Amino acid sequence: MAPILQARGLTYVYGAGTPFERTALDHVDLQIEKGEILGVIGHTGSGKSTLIQHFNGLLKPTAGEILLDGRPIWDDKGKCARETRFRVGLVFQYPEYQLFEETIAQDIAFGPHNMGLPQDEIDARVRASMAAVGLDPALADQSPFALSGGQKRRVAIAGILAMQPDVLVLDEPTAGLDPAGRDEILTLIRRYHDQSGATVLIVSHSMEDIAGLADRLLVMDHAHVLFCDAPRAVFAHADEIIAAGLDIPQITKVMRELRSRGYEVDTSVFTIEQALEALRACKRKGGAR
Repeated sequence: MAPILQARGLTYVYGAGTPFERTALDHVDLQIEKGEILGVIGHTGSGKSTLIQHFNGLLKPTAGEILLDGRPIWDDKGKCARETRFRVGLVFQYPEYQLFEETIAQDIAFGPHNMGLPQDEIDARVRASMAAVGLDPALADQSPFALSGGQKRRVAIAGILAMQPDVLVLDEPTAGLDPAGRDEILTLIRRYHDQSGATVLIVSHSMEDIAGLADRLLVMDHAHVLFCDAPRAVFAHADEIIAAGLDIPQITKVMRELRSRGYEVDTSVFTIEQALEALRACKRKGGAR
């Protein structure tokens, strides 16, 4: 099966030809499989946000190309296919700041309206997307600005879900939320993925947040792909991840410390359950060296 999204030789330069020229992406090659959850990790300035803005045509490559279902999203005349914006839905960081309509229902309906859908279909999508993010239908006619921060974020996410994108891209969806709000948003994303089968990309600074959610982790470092693999395969390179200015999950740190003290434990684990199994395996082998 062909990847749903693909970057080939993707390069993007900010301020080309000026004293402020900076290469944000440098010949990036990447394949994103249909239906997977891909976590995108990187320090500030690593290129992760620039990368995701190419997937729905918000940015045009300086060189290279983006393919959606095997076809370039930009044509020879430099125009991005209109359907790309609907098929690849992008939720920006702090999306609640982009709410602007008088009511919650109108805000959520904005995308479907632009798609030219009939009103009954729009209304059905508004109801369905509100349910998907856990918003009470009774809130539909209320102003989004009267909601809490967490509820506003749900409205903004619902507005993208209402377009029923094949690919959902979320840029730091838990930024600024308390632990309870963060867990709610991550649970919402997992539930939406399970129910829709959509491909999901989540950008985060936090390995802890998305390691247990993602099928694969894409680690960006200085405009390049450092790793793109299953979480355990990525955490097997913890030293390189730390050298790239990123943190690793707390439980991974604990296991690394145990190994440094002579215990033969697997240091690629990133969940409590995996750690328990690794400790049991260590005990069966006789514990410390």
